[in-house]
Amino acid sequence: MPRFVVQEHHASSLHWDFRLEHEGVAASWAVPKGVPETKGQRRLAVQVEDHPVPYMKWSGTIRAGYGKGKVLIWDEGTYDLEKWEDGKIVFELHGKRLEGRYALIRTDGKNWLIHKTR
Repeated sequence: MPRFVVQEHHASSLHWDFRLEHEGVAASWAVPKGVPETKGQRRLAVQVEDHPVPYMKWSGTIRAGYGKGKVLIWDEGTYDLEKWEDGKIVFELHGKRLEGRYALIRTDGKNWLIHKTR
């Protein structure tokens, strides 16, 4: 079963890195206000570069350059994939904190909405 992780990232501005293991990489989004925990909530998710899968287990301090700051694992677990299409990803998270069905929907370029649907 594929894995997901949410990393709390204390960079120049606090945000959460949401990553889904998919086709050998960790597809990644920066979520400024955190992944929604309540049904019906929507949050901006900015797509960033894919990361290597082993990075999903990493926590620590990035000392220099882009992304400098402390990284903590906020939640992790597995997910069931329902749909992965260009511009729309639907999945069910099974984490320690996050449980339920979510959708990532592209709105413009690298901007997506992450939406808890149940």
